[in-house]
Amino acid sequence: MIAVLQRVSHASVTVEEKIVGKCEKGLAILLGVSGEDTEKDAQVLSAKIAKLRVFNDENDKMNLSLLDIGGEALVVSNFTLLANYKHGNRPDYLAAAAPAVAEKLYEEFCRLLSLQLGKPVETGVFGAEMKVDIAGDGPITIVMDSKVLIKK
Repeated sequence: MIAVLQRVSHASVTVEEKIVGKCEKGLAILLGVSGEDTEKDAQVLSAKIAKLRVFNDENDKMNLSLLDIGGEALVVSNFTLLANYKHGNRPDYLAAAAPAVAEKLYEEFCRLLSLQLGKPVETGVFGAEMKVDIAGDGPITIVMDSKVLIKK
């Protein structure tokens, strides 16, 4: 699983001119599911993200997590994070999970992150054409790969 996290003051996702998900201070998370991912990837990635210290404390140091600040999260599915751009100029997405598998793991990731945070997680609409509005705060942007977190 690949996640691109951006610390935000607010973010929203719109489908067919209707806002379907939004968050205030917290993280906007673009999530790509690979064909090799399992529920273990969702577990380790959601736990790490909930505790990742990317918010400033009273001394302006990044020492606080989403849990510490009571922050919100918006998770948007994004298969293009699995792009293979090695050959030619048109990326392929063969590493991305099939839609039925990806949707199940995306929903599991959102469920687990919601449990970690003790509050609902906002989402986009899986497979839909979405407009994502992100008001970055920092900017703080981190790319995470669940495979780095899973010990083999």
